Amino acid sequence: MTDVTVESTAREQAAAVRAGEISAAELLELHLDRIEERNPELNAIVSLDAERARVAAAVADQAQASGEEIGPLHGLPFAVKDTHALAGWRTTFGSPIFADAVADHDDLVVERVRAAGAVFVGKTNVPEFAAGSHTFNTVFGVTRNPVDPSRSAGGSSGGAACALASGMVPLADGSDMGGSLRNPASFCGVVGMRPSWGRVPEWPLYNQWETTSVGGPMARNVGDVALLLSVIAGPDPRAPHVLGDPGPTFAPPLVPASLAGLRVACAVDLGGALVVDDAVAAVVRRTAERLAGAGAALTESHPDLSLADDTFRTLRAWHFQAKFADLLAQHPTSFKPSLEANIRAGASLTGADVARAYTQRTALAETMRVFFEQHDVLLLPTSQVPPFPVEQEFPETINGQQMPDYLAWMRSAYFITVTGCPAISVPAGTTPYGLPVGVQLVARHGSDRQLLEVAAAVEELLAG
Repeated sequence: MTDVTVESTAREQAAAVRAGEISAAELLELHLDRIEERNPELNAIVSLDAERARVAAAVADQAQASGEEIGPLHGLPFAVKDTHALAGWRTTFGSPIFADAVADHDDLVVERVRAAGAVFVGKTNVPEFAAGSHTFNTVFGVTRNPVDPSRSAGGSSGGAACALASGMVPLADGSDMGGSLRNPASFCGVVGMRPSWGRVPEWPLYNQWETTSVGGPMARNVGDVALLLSVIAGPDPRAPHVLGDPGPTFAPPLVPASLAGLRVACAVDLGGALVVDDAVAAVVRRTAERLAGAGAALTESHPDLSLADDTFRTLRAWHFQAKFADLLAQHPTSFKPSLEANIRAGASLTGADVARAYTQRTALAETMRVFFEQHDVLLLPTSQVPPFPVEQEFPETINGQQMPDYLAWMRSAYFITVTGCPAISVPAGTTPYGLPVGVQLVARHGSDRQLLEVAAAVEELLAG
C-alpha cells in the first residue's frame, strides 16, 4: 500500500513507482480520475487520450518489470504544452488554422521528457500561438483559474499551470517570451521558471538565433521544478547556442540557500517603471520583510531597465512578423486582432530598428552583470496584477490607471526577459480575496542552480 496521491510531489510519485509501491498504470488512473473531476470546468488539458496513455503506462510497467533502466520521470503522467509537437498527437497551437493537425515528430523538449519515462496523457491549453497571457482560443475555449474559475489562469502556459495546481499532472513544460511561464504560475499558485537564455535547447525552430523565447519547467514546488529542469536542460547539437552544463547539474535534492547575509534587492515597482496592483505590492513587501527577518541583507534598489520596453516590443514584433506574416497572408481572418496587430507592426520595422533593439539588449545584459556584482538576487512582482476576470482579454486598468495596450500589464515579466537572466515565480501569498500571488526572483545569467537554491529557501521560509 502506498500513500501516494495526486497531491504528492513529482519526486515522491517517481520514487514510489521506482520502488514498486505503485505502478505507472495505477498512478495514471489516479490522475485520470482527477482530470475527469476537474477538467470539464477548468479546461486545462486538451486532446486528452486516456486509452493511449493506458497503453503507454502498461509499457512502462513492463519495462520496469523486465529490469530495463528507467528514467527520472518514469511513470509520471505528463501533458505537453499545445505549442510543442508530440508525435502522433493533435498539436493545434491554439489556432483554427491547425485545429486538426497531427504532429509527425517530437519537439526536442518532448524527446527528452519521453526519454525520461513520462506517460503522455494529452496537451495543455494555450492562447493562439502562445501570444498573450490569458489562455483562450477558438479551438478549445478558455482555461479557468483553479482557485477561482471566474478568473484567468494566465498564459500562455495557462493550461499547464492550471493542470498542475488542480492535481491533473505532477509536472508540466512551458515556454516563456513575455512571462508565459511566470504569469500563469503566479495566477495559479505554482512554480514556474524561465531559465537563463541558452539553458534549455529548442528544436525545431524557424530561427535558432531568436533569443527572447525560452522553454522551461513548471511544478507545484521548487524541488520538482529542479527535477524537470534536469531532464530538459543541457546541450544538443541541433541548438548551437546552448550553455554547456549537462541537465543533471540541476537535479534535486536542492540544498536551500542560507538567507543570512543573502543580498536581496527589492524592487516592488522597479523604481516607478511598473504600475503594480496594491494587493500584489503588499505581498511583495511582506515577502521582503520575511527575508529581512531571516537575516537577508535587504536593500530597496533596482537595475535601470528603461531600455527594456522598446527592446522587447521591437524584438517581439520582429519575431511575430518573421514567423507568422506568410500564414497571416494565407489566412487573413484566422488570427485574433491583438496578434494580427503585432504581426503587422513588425512589417514596418527597419533594419535600424532591429539593430537598435539588439544594441539595447546588449546594454541591458551589461546592466544586469554589474547589478549582480552588488546583489545576489532581485525580488519583484511576477505579475503586476492578480488573476483578472476570465471574460477580459487583459486587465485594462491597474489601481484605476488605464493601460495603453495588452502588453503593458506584463512589464514586470518582459523587462526581465530581455536581460537573458534566469527568473522564477514562487507562490508568496494571496490577495484579500484569496487569489494567488507569486513573487519573482531573478539572478545573474547562468546561475540557474543557485537561483533554484534561493527559491527553495524562500519557499521554505514562506511555508513556515
